[in-house]
Amino acid sequence: MNAVKRLYVDGTFGQIHVRVASPLGAASRPPLYCLHQSPKSSLEFEDFMKHASSDRIVVSFDYPKYGMSDGPETESEVSIRVYAEAAFQVADTLGHDYIDLFGNHTGGKVAVEMALMRPQAIHAITMISAAIFTQEERKSFEDLFTPIPLDAEGTRHKVNWQRIIERHTDNVSLETLDRSFYMTMMAGEAYEWGHTAAFAYDIPFNEGLKTLDQRITIFNPTDDLTFCTQRATKILKNGEVIEKPEWSHNLLAAFPEDIAKCVREKLDASPV
Repeated sequence: MNAVKRLYVDGTFGQIHVRVASPLGAASRPPLYCLHQSPKSSLEFEDFMKHASSDRIVVSFDYPKYGMSDGPETESEVSIRVYAEAAFQVADTLGHDYIDLFGNHTGGKVAVEMALMRPQAIHAITMISAAIFTQEERKSFEDLFTPIPLDAEGTRHKVNWQRIIERHTDNVSLETLDRSFYMTMMAGEAYEWGHTAAFAYDIPFNEGLKTLDQRITIFNPTDDLTFCTQRATKILKNGEVIEKPEWSHNLLAAFPEDIAKCVREKLDASPV
């Protein structure tokens, strides 16, 4: 497996933290950009990147205010478009003008926005899940991910740890779950900004699935979005939903090699 190296590039709000895995030989496919879920960071892709970089450069980065990236001071300055702009700031700095995308949950919405912003720069899109909500479902998720104020009893930490434990799979270690918790807490008071941005992007996301020419492959694991991801089948202009019931929560840690293989197969099937 290839090593993952880290670097920083300049962005709108300061520095953007980036992870890069490169093939041992010459790259034969467009670079693959990985877009993380909320409220995590590029760290969730590290194992995946080692497997996915056999024939291409694989890049992931922390959205502004997440992981080790600088970010704005107020939530009103954050949006899915801001995350997409950050992705292109990384790509422009690294000299990548034609790329593939792999988004996880919130990252799927970032991928769609990137393709809408610069359609000529995006080859194909893969993503984990598609948050296609009814108004009632969206309200339920917004309530679930309402930020929990800090207190001396550690309520925020206890609730977030309990959510991680409740959603773990048997083949994921406590150390891996701790890493997931660590990613969430790194964002501090901004830890739910990404969910808020994702919920606000419902309509553009649905329209993007209906109108984008790029091939879009959506993998549907067993998780909180299984039921709404299936709705994408009826609206995708060019793509498919692939049921993956054997994948579940913490799937990038539990199945990095399998996911890398599936993503690579679908990207390779789209002519460059």
